[in-house]
Amino acid sequence: MVVSARAPMSTRPTGYDDGLWNPDFGPTRPEERNWTWLSFSWLWVGLVVNIAAYMTASSLMAQGLTWWQAILAVLVGNSILVVPLVLIGRMGVLYRVPFPVLLRSSFGTTGARLPAMLRAVVACGWFGIQTWIGGSAIYAIAKILIPSFVDPFSTMIIPVIGLDPIAFGSFLLFWGVHVFFIARGIESIRWLEIIAGPLLLAGGLAALAWVYMSFGSFGTILKTSQNFIKTGDHSFWVVFGTAVTAVVGGWATLALNIPDFTRFARSGRDQVIGQALGLPLPAVLLAFVGVVVTSASYMALGKVVWNPVTLAGELEGGLTIVLLLFLIIATITTNIAANVVSPSNDFSNLAPGRISFKMG
Repeated sequence: MVVSARAPMSTRPTGYDDGLWNPDFGPTRPEERNWTWLSFSWLWVGLVVNIAAYMTASSLMAQGLTWWQAILAVLVGNSILVVPLVLIGRMGVLYRVPFPVLLRSSFGTTGARLPAMLRAVVACGWFGIQTWIGGSAIYAIAKILIPSFVDPFSTMIIPVIGLDPIAFGSFLLFWGVHVFFIARGIESIRWLEIIAGPLLLAGGLAALAWVYMSFGSFGTILKTSQNFIKTGDHSFWVVFGTAVTAVVGGWATLALNIPDFTRFARSGRDQVIGQALGLPLPAVLLAFVGVVVTSASYMALGKVVWNPVTLAGELEGGLTIVLLLFLIIATITTNIAANVVSPSNDFSNLAPGRISFKMG
């Protein structure tokens, strides 16, 4: 019997178990399969442009790699990741169901809850971290724009939470943005990534242009990067291999639940091309931006500033606000795709009849 993927619970066919099925767990309908290769490319742009990825290459230099070796490690690691992404993603194209449902073929209907929840716990931890980062950026903007309103609250620390009311409100505001998009379903997330992706790429290129105009040729800037390369006794291959492994580990968890997205692919070809282009190339560009801007921070401030949020605090005027807004957009696009979609399905899998994707 063919079942509509979005049939109301009250009209589902006889024999369906509330403990296994809800409308969100059914196969996607043909009209919902509208993710083209560009959709997947912009999805990955939104994912890889984040603070951790920005700091990856420059932090690898602190382990002993030169700037080009660090960027090569980023390229190799992300290229390796494409293989499991497209292979596991193929399952979403074939069966059109989310990650927890696919797990049932290996772990059974009851056993599948454990690996799904393990994935959800990781995502929830990172969701909290990313939401705190985004809330901190909103708080920093508020302190710049309305200091007379924010400053009186700075000493009113909320017990247990450890934040003042404005900082906590910034955290809740950033959290609320995620709720706004998830309440409107996966299609709103697709449009978020499509709109934000080009903005994030443009922001990276603008950062390179700003550094070039401020400090001269990239050759001069990259020579400065030699100042924070750590020398040690380990061979190149030991450090490089560790670096590649670290890069692979960054998105290994998302490779597991990539069917949550590829189930909406227009075709298998779209998800393969989109992921093959969307992950390695933007990751390399961001790594290069991270190396150049970090090197420029050494030239401008006499110290290495690894964290872009810290760097924003060192800048003056409107440039600080622009950088903070860029970080907010980057954090939202990463957090929703990486740390909201997966646990929403995973929590729903605990009791599909009672917990929908939006409730999860």
